[in-house]
Amino acid sequence: MLTEPQRFNQIKRRLEGITQRVLTQTLRRLERNGMIERRVLPTSPVGVEYSLTPLGVSLREPFSHLCWWTVEHADEITERQRAYDTRKSVAGPAIVGE
Repeated sequence: MLTEPQRFNQIKRRLEGITQRVLTQTLRRLERNGMIERRVLPTSPVGVEYSLTPLGVSLREPFSHLCWWTVEHADEITERQRAYDTRKSVAGPAIVGE
């Protein structure tokens, strides 16, 4: 969780596998919803940093519980994903209108 302002690339490096486009869209949604603030830095080239707003900080505890729950149930989630993927690959693509 962010504790101090972070630049875009700092955030991107922490999120393995995320594309620049998806991260940009996500940061825009978080800013729109009041969870983060975006600040343009007067540097050359222009830089941008993001920080949590008080509303965003208020999510730390619920997200901490969600993270704990996810770690606790990771094996079961993985098993369910495999079962789902197996069913989908055996059944083939769905036909719209059935």
